[in-house]
Amino acid sequence: MNKQAIAEAIAEKIGGTKVQAEQALDVVVDSIVNTLKKGEEVSIAGIGIFSVKQRAARQARNPRTGETLQVPAMKVPKFRAAKALKDAVK
Repeated sequence: MNKQAIAEAIAEKIGGTKVQAEQALDVVVDSIVNTLKKGEEVSIAGIGIFSVKQRAARQARNPRTGETLQVPAMKVPKFRAAKALKDAVK
């Protein structure tokens, strides 16, 4: 399922147009991204928690040349599934 399919499902469920549903989906995704950019968590009941994790700097190796590279510290998104989602997928 992709973004367009989700928008179509929203449009069918609430009775609006696909354009309105896609705009609503864009607002949800933008809100999640902006909250994560601030370093805060987003918790959606029944789905899970989106958060930001700090990954430490490390050394890596280029597999072709064997050269050692320094990978800088960075923030990465993290998702923890809710129990309801885990149970639904089983």
